[in-house]
Amino acid sequence: MAKSKKPETVSELQRSGYQTVSVRTELRKNLIEKIKTGQTLFPGIVGYDETVIPQLQNAILAGQDVVFLGERGQAKSRLIRNLVSLLDEEIPYIAGCEINDNPYQPICQACRDKVVELGDKVEIAWLPKEERYAEKLATPDISIADLIGEIDPIKVAEGRYLSDELTIHYGLIPRTNRGIFSINELPDLAERIQVGLFNLMEERDVQIKGYRIRLPLDVYVVATANPEDYTNRGRIITPLKDRYGAQIRTHYPRTSDEEIEIVEQERSRFADSEENVKVPVYIKDIIAEFTSLARRSPDINQRSGVSVRVSIANYETLVSNAFKRSLQHKEGFAVPRISDLPAILASTTGKIELESVEEGREARIIEELTKKAVLNVFGRYFNVRDFDTLIQKFEQGLAVETGSDIPSKSYKQLLKDLEGISIALERLQVKDEPAAIASAIEFVLDGLHLSRKLNRDRVEGRFRYRS
Repeated sequence: MAKSKKPETVSELQRSGYQTVSVRTELRKNLIEKIKTGQTLFPGIVGYDETVIPQLQNAILAGQDVVFLGERGQAKSRLIRNLVSLLDEEIPYIAGCEINDNPYQPICQACRDKVVELGDKVEIAWLPKEERYAEKLATPDISIADLIGEIDPIKVAEGRYLSDELTIHYGLIPRTNRGIFSINELPDLAERIQVGLFNLMEERDVQIKGYRIRLPLDVYVVATANPEDYTNRGRIITPLKDRYGAQIRTHYPRTSDEEIEIVEQERSRFADSEENVKVPVYIKDIIAEFTSLARRSPDINQRSGVSVRVSIANYETLVSNAFKRSLQHKEGFAVPRISDLPAILASTTGKIELESVEEGREARIIEELTKKAVLNVFGRYFNVRDFDTLIQKFEQGLAVETGSDIPSKSYKQLLKDLEGISIALERLQVKDEPAAIASAIEFVLDGLHLSRKLNRDRVEGRFRYRS
């Protein structure tokens, strides 16, 4: 059966029976359908199923504009961009219109003139949902002209009068008419710009310069903000806050499993390292635990937050360090180790802000958080009493040297001296693979050291464990 031809004029659209609805009605209609059919509403958003998403559903069903409050790296922008999935696949608009005018109710002067001249023979085009979304990062230099509009000197030079509405160059918001507009970091907008949003939020229209025109725009407005800035009345004016129907608080992952799921979803992938590097679960747990501890550390500024990007970057760094080792030693397989953890200094620095500035302090804080993360994860897997036999071997004079530059096969040769470590290999599901054995040995030895059962000396970039 041949695919039906889409209407190309207003008259054809009318005959097809197509009815236009507001953006809020459209979002609401499609959300209701997804809820009824049990579809996943926001794929790729992890950890918000019982907190943020139900609140967002309520806001959409109520037709409310939304502001998301949260520290950096809490998927606020991704959540907003996912709202596009609740729009229709495409909608009709008057062809050539800068503000996507409704074919049945045009609001700009150019389209109204077309209707007067051509009637229902006015041509229409179809706008895909991806083009119905726009966002703007709020910065102090944003002007009303950027968001709302300004006089276009070129149109004036063409012979139009300044009083002619057709001399207007529309800003980003009118150009998002019948779509979703997002303002990131809302409090960073200058106060006079915030005032300019009043009409858009409440009366649903914008006023451009001194013209006596009214553009009743159909725009769903969402915004993001840091809670510290949003609750400070010096950063955002109260009347604008009052115009947002829903204020939704986002948050960081509440469990290690959620953090790891996000990391696995977002991390960079390269075919060669994907094939040659395997990251054990306990290493992933350490990465997630490190970030979790950083979010509770009094030494780190919690107002700016500790983004999930810290976990993602640290994961990528450990994979890279292990992969590099496999290249240097011509090993076909690599597994990240405890001795690779110092490498995360580079991927963590710059993503956290300290409460006080002191030379070298950042590196010390990261090292202490790393040690605590290893100890906490070690405690989830083992009891130090599991290694009484191994500890006795060290008391009898055994010493073991580890390092990120030591070949994996060297660790496998240590197994005969590490009596009692087999329980750890079994619990960590380590097979007869040198790289996996090396990683597990380092995990156990460092766990025993942090549990105050072994001493550890740093020797020329390596670690030496002894009684």
